[in-house]
Amino acid sequence: MSEAPLKGWNHVPNVPLKVSPFFTWPLRPLDMLKWVWNSWFLITEKLIIVAIACVSFYWFQPPLEETKTLAFGWIAEMYVRNLALMTAVAGGLHLYFYTFTKQGHKLKYDPRPLMKNGKQFTLGGQIRDNMFWTLGSGVGVWTAYEVLMFWAMANGYAPMLTWADNPIWFVVMFLFIPLWESFYFYWIHRLLHVPFLYKHVHALHHRNVNVGPWSGLSMHPVEHIIYLGTVLIHFVVAAHPIHILFHLQYYTLTAATTHTGYEALVVKDENRLKLGTFHHQMHHRYFECNYGSLEMPWDKFFGSFHDGTPEANELMKERRKKFMSS
Repeated sequence: MSEAPLKGWNHVPNVPLKVSPFFTWPLRPLDMLKWVWNSWFLITEKLIIVAIACVSFYWFQPPLEETKTLAFGWIAEMYVRNLALMTAVAGGLHLYFYTFTKQGHKLKYDPRPLMKNGKQFTLGGQIRDNMFWTLGSGVGVWTAYEVLMFWAMANGYAPMLTWADNPIWFVVMFLFIPLWESFYFYWIHRLLHVPFLYKHVHALHHRNVNVGPWSGLSMHPVEHIIYLGTVLIHFVVAAHPIHILFHLQYYTLTAATTHTGYEALVVKDENRLKLGTFHHQMHHRYFECNYGSLEMPWDKFFGSFHDGTPEANELMKERRKKFMSS
């Protein structure tokens, strides 16, 4: 861990933060291979969610033939599965880091505790508020999109991809979805920061200046509809049902992990699982920076990148002054 270059943080990773080496020049093939390896082939969120999607598909997913006709039974089955998944991931991380404080403040970005009270929260406290919006609206909209996609696939309205059709593209689709996420998330996030949408929709998510696992999917229902609308691309880009499950589980479950408030899960003094990114943690505190992710350099292209250094912090302050005075 490097010494914190910014005031007000308990932990700051090595800075300056870097975007994917696939978008830097000159190209460095070894750095590119290392990035892919670290993103996929160690114990990573992506690989874990591929496993969860496989388990969901083979043991907890109604057959496609059954989803041809909308029926309460199979829809309820999917809703309960998603409810259990979100509770297990967000609830488990919250218990580990915040209830039982198993890791203390080690690798925790913000030194402050989560807010127990606050008039800005629907139910009077941050955790209750976050759980309400996550489990109510969040899991509901997540399930509704799954229902739509599986019904559309079963009835031939959405194109279907199978292993037999194209095994290479079947595998590549798992790599494509996070890249699409990086593109889609940046642009809808910029849209949600338009003053009208921010005030009436996105401000609910930004109640969380200091984030915890339940904060990630704590959003206004309109934002849930926009955010999870990412999966509609599969009306154009063919996918298998397992890709649909992975796509939506990736969007929902990593919302919990990336908002954990900790850089990584530490086991025996080693960082065993990467979790929250300082890149997005700064967005919650500073607002007008780091709208996207590090997978693609959209923030660098459009001047909203904060790399965690004091110099970037000063530039951000200047941009905000200009914005406020205009």
